[in-house]
Amino acid sequence: MSISSPGGAPTILFGAFDRHNFGDLLFPHIVGRMLARDDVRFAGLAARDLRRYGGHQVAAVAQLTASPGTTSPNIVHVGGELLTCNAWEAAVMLSSAERVQAAIAGESTWKREGTAWALAHLGVPARAPYVCSRHAIARLHARRVVFNAVGGVDLDTAAPALLTEVLDALRAADHVSVRDTHTKALLQKANVDAELAPDPVVMVADLFGNKIRRRASHGEVKQVRNAFPRGYIAVQFSADFGDDRTLDTIARRLESTAVPSGLGVVLFRAGAAPWHDDLRCYARLASRLQRASVKLFYSLNIWDICALIAQSRLYCGSSLHGRIVAMAFGVPRVNVRHPARTGRLTKQAAFAATWERPEQAAVVAIDDIEQACNRALASSQGELNVKARELATCYREAFASVRARLS
Repeated sequence: MSISSPGGAPTILFGAFDRHNFGDLLFPHIVGRMLARDDVRFAGLAARDLRRYGGHQVAAVAQLTASPGTTSPNIVHVGGELLTCNAWEAAVMLSSAERVQAAIAGESTWKREGTAWALAHLGVPARAPYVCSRHAIARLHARRVVFNAVGGVDLDTAAPALLTEVLDALRAADHVSVRDTHTKALLQKANVDAELAPDPVVMVADLFGNKIRRRASHGEVKQVRNAFPRGYIAVQFSADFGDDRTLDTIARRLESTAVPSGLGVVLFRAGAAPWHDDLRCYARLASRLQRASVKLFYSLNIWDICALIAQSRLYCGSSLHGRIVAMAFGVPRVNVRHPARTGRLTKQAAFAATWERPEQAAVVAIDDIEQACNRALASSQGELNVKARELATCYREAFASVRARLS
């Protein structure tokens, strides 16, 4: 049953679901279903219609200040690595293909002009524009501000001005939860209290399992299942893995896993926004997979992507939410670390270290893909299913605090 906010205050679900990124597009579905309110609005930094991908009609949060009935709202940050995304990065990821190079070239101007640049390009005078505080958009006069299972693994290397802005917003919030123990520890050192909660996407099978299973019975997912009756590895990586040496290594390691096991290889995108995944890289990888059976998966609909992962024998990729959807459906999983991230904790590793069992927690270098995939394929299905249920229970318990702050 849907309910309304006390006093008629609307609830704004806010996040980076104004661009095509798999996890971000799932967040408002999860949080909206969990809240079960009839007064929810969806906002990002840009006004976008992403419904053709299974997303939402998204308003620009700055424009909501001029909308009737939007004063004194509840603002719920729905999740994601929001705490360290700066205004220039946000502008690049929101750019069209035609304008992305110009946006990238604006980095030096952004560093020089700071909040003035952010206001001109994003409509919000904030260095960390996906961190919405009462101070950032004062005309909203927010009733409650909630941060739900957000991440900030790189906060310890953030620019001082951005870090101060983020910490001030968190201290002023009514509730803060984070999705990994590393972010929690960083905030604790800064005297910010935060609860620990799994990423919202751990709920995707629990809340939308029937919908996803129906998607698997037709369309492109059905074609994949028919093509690979013995099963397949769902493979994904971001465009920065696309140099020749890296692709050569990935191809060798995947073939060494797929060929002996009789599994196909399906290459899919977990994000089509700038700096995410690129079909051209996948085509180059596919040309290197001479001994393995391979298919490119073209659908960008988030429910098709969920179904592809859920029906796979193994997920292998760089996407954190590829991993988390696999976790939710009890599918073996391996996250792959970019070669440039050696020595630095990634959000994938931080999440796995917090919530996975030690034998499943690997985030591996590209040279170790074969060994990690074979180890994952040998996982106990019973244990994988238990972990999926544990995470869903943990998230429901943690989300009770969000409900309490908004009641």
